Amino acid sequence: MSASPKIRTGLVAKKLGMSRIFDEKGVNQPVTLLSLEGCQVIGHKTKEKDGYTAIQLGLGKRKLKNVNKATKGKYAKIKIEPKAKIVEFRISDDALVEIGAEITAEHFIPGQFVDVVGHTIGKGFAGVMKRWNFSGLEASHGVSVSHRSHGSTGQRQDPGRVFKGKKMAGHLGTERVTIQNLQIVSVNAEAGIISIKGAVPGAEGGYVLIKDAAKIKAPKDLPFPAAIRKSENGNQNPEAAAV
Repeated sequence: MSASPKIRTGLVAKKLGMSRIFDEKGVNQPVTLLSLEGCQVIGHKTKEKDGYTAIQLGLGKRKLKNVNKATKGKYAKIKIEPKAKIVEFRISDDALVEIGAEITAEHFIPGQFVDVVGHTIGKGFAGVMKRWNFSGLEASHGVSVSHRSHGSTGQRQDPGRVFKGKKMAGHLGTERVTIQNLQIVSVNAEAGIISIKGAVPGAEGGYVLIKDAAKIKAPKDLPFPAAIRKSENGNQNPEAAAV
């Protein structure tokens, strides 16, 4: 019986925007900059208690006045400031990271391929030409003030109705989208910045999830279970060291 695969945790990051990097040959590469902003482990899920194994990560800071009493107690127990964004990643049983540990950008390495999950920019109510790339009606004689409409939608006598799922005008954007096989260009552990080649879904200031690519084999030299920032005394949990 083959051993179960090792599955690392992913990371949650904040999208800063796009920039460009010139490689060794002077070729311009468009990149998206993602900030980790103190990505820390805030909880565990185990098979014994929850039926599956997972890590809960928190990113950013949240004002105390916006945190209820129960949540304050949870963060006080683990000695971590309240986080603005909380996500969960399922992992293998041997990939747990201690609570309070801060995961750095070196969790991914340059050249590695990753999958990025985000929510697309909301564009409100859109017509069929913008939403579905319809060509529109002819701009000739006889077509009056309906050049961008979708045309007739109904059926004839049988079935005499519009089928569900027909491409029509409606709400566009704010959908959860996964872009696979994006390449890591560079990482900056000190600044907590990850540069990914090309565009990722979402608006500037939005949150995205980064995971090892599902369809491309991961490099052998990836840090396992994670790249953890160590304190000056060598402890992997800076928050615990300060207590």
